Amino acid sequence: MLTLVWPWMLALAPLPWLYRRWRKALPGQSAALFAPAFAGIGDTEASGSSFKQQPWNWLLLSLLWLSLVLGASRPQWVGEAVALPTSGRDLLLAVDISGSMEEADMPVGERLANRLSVVKTVVGEFVQRRQGDRLGLILFGSNAYLQTPLTFDRKTVATLLNEALIGFAGEQTAIGDAISEERRV
Repeated sequence: MLTLVWPWMLALAPLPWLYRRWRKALPGQSAALFAPAFAGIGDTEASGSSFKQQPWNWLLLSLLWLSLVLGASRPQWVGEAVALPTSGRDLLLAVDISGSMEEADMPVGERLANRLSVVKTVVGEFVQRRQGDRLGLILFGSNAYLQTPLTFDRKTVATLLNEALIGFAGEQTAIGDAISEERRV
């Protein structure tokens, strides 16, 4: 269901029309509404002709204004409530992305793969099976970084794990920093 958080913003929609209508002075009088910043709007020429000669310019500006007002009213799509599991485990995964993970010494089929690609495959499958658990991801090398806080969003955890690069957190292995980071979370 589509709802507007600030529906009262739609009351601003007729403002340009009101301005255009009231800014013109009656014969022998000054302008009813004087706004120096907008004084040239009605007289502006676009591509060699005025807005009065090309009504599509006024239509385009009107559509732009209505889009702005509609966006300012904050439309939101509210769907059915998603039930989050009330029980489950909180799991923080610490993954080494130091320089040593580049070593291609893990047999996969008939070839050798680097350690990080094997970890990504195994941990990726593990993450997809953990329904109902909150997962987090810490990447460490010379330093440890919280990549994803505890979340039910398994897809994001898997995506950020797959985007991890060797050496991104430094070339050395500081597993103690990763453990300290896990305790902090």
